[in-house]
Amino acid sequence: MSTKEETVEVAVPVRTAYDQWTQFETFPNFMSGVDSITQVDDKRNHWVTSIAGVTREFDTEIVDQVPDQRIAWQSVDGPSHRGVVTFDRLGERQTKVTVVLDFEPEGFIEQAGDKIGVVDRQVKADLERFKEFIEGRGGETGAYRGEIH
Repeated sequence: MSTKEETVEVAVPVRTAYDQWTQFETFPNFMSGVDSITQVDDKRNHWVTSIAGVTREFDTEIVDQVPDQRIAWQSVDGPSHRGVVTFDRLGERQTKVTVVLDFEPEGFIEQAGDKIGVVDRQVKADLERFKEFIEGRGGETGAYRGEIH
């Protein structure tokens, strides 16, 4: 299992950053390789990704969600992965967003890409695009305030 951790500071209140992250269907706006996400219910999402010419479909399940603090998920099928996104209030309009991703690279190409830092760079770039997305909007596109444990 490989672990990646990246952090970005965004110039929006913690509630705004968190609420936007709960809008999974907007992820293709800032995550490269994500073609679509369909929110099946409060816990489950269906993903379609295209990375390095390989298209995959899989489901994830939210396993822990606390408003303005954290969202943790795990794969239900497809590529084995899990992760957590945490939101830390740094000030009235400043939030630290941290992503920790654990995944199992499949096959030689994914293992080689992981070893040379491709995944690290992608997670970092996705967080930078999230920063641009949420700061450019100035507000969230929606919100889910429920808790999941």
